[in-house]
Amino acid sequence: MLAGKDIQSRQLRYFIAVAEELSFTRAAQKLYVAQQAMSAQIKQLEQSLGVTLLTRTTRSVALTAAGAAFYEDATATLAAMDAAVGRARLMQRTESTRLVLGFVEGAALTLTEPIMSAFRDRHPGATIEMRQFNYDDPSCGLNDGLVDVAFVRRPLTTDRVDFLRLFTQPLVALVRADHHLAERTSVRAADLIDEQLSGAASTDPVWNAFWELDEHRGGSPGRIVTRSTGLLEVYQKVMAGVCISVSVACARWIPHPGVKLLPITDVEHSEVTVAWPRDTDSPLVRSFVDVARRVRDEHPKLVTRLQEPDFKGRSGVTSSER
Repeated sequence: MLAGKDIQSRQLRYFIAVAEELSFTRAAQKLYVAQQAMSAQIKQLEQSLGVTLLTRTTRSVALTAAGAAFYEDATATLAAMDAAVGRARLMQRTESTRLVLGFVEGAALTLTEPIMSAFRDRHPGATIEMRQFNYDDPSCGLNDGLVDVAFVRRPLTTDRVDFLRLFTQPLVALVRADHHLAERTSVRAADLIDEQLSGAASTDPVWNAFWELDEHRGGSPGRIVTRSTGLLEVYQKVMAGVCISVSVACARWIPHPGVKLLPITDVEHSEVTVAWPRDTDSPLVRSFVDVARRVRDEHPKLVTRLQEPDFKGRSGVTSSER
């Protein structure tokens, strides 16, 4: 975070790119991000500052006077930040003993422990700091440089990040036990698009579109009546009758007698991955990725159980998954 609690380094990078290109399209291509995500972040930056930085028409983008002044200082600030990060990372590489691992709820599920154990066996002197992130940052700190490596779910918007897929998981609908769909054994996306839905408290349009089933709405907006930061919060809202929600199969590992989980049969699965900065030169990060790949390949039956869950025991964890 920078001056002003809502200003993030990636917002400065996006603004600087647009200021230099005077085009959202070219700036988005330059940074390999979605144009919609870039536009949303710059609007958020303007709201945080309380000033208009850019004037936009259908044909052109221009800096306001405030934007031109902010560009000069933002460029210097970001350069100083990058230099500070570089010095800090150099010191960390010199020490070569600390790895910061970000993760969203569930991390890599039952692959987490064998990956962590194998990494500790390979690097007995290394310190692993684990940081959990909520739905408001599905990149788990990677986009803001807060972590070295992370367990993340795709799809999402990331800048200059590489991924190793561990497994995929089917999506489910969480509905209250007395909901009109609760007697079903499964549902299709079309059964859900008119329901009141809990969205994620995220500014990432790619992440939000996936969990809000935008691909199946034919361009119509979803009925997002609330936004949540985590699965336990979602469960409480579903139980209270505020909404239904879209989650993943492992949600049944938090059993709740008042909530039913219904597999959604015709939607893309969520992908659980290891993610890391593309330009990293950290030996620990490269080793962690290698360990995760080896553990995944050595546990094909475990991966299959995660990808093809038995929903007969959806009120809790089946014995085969423990």
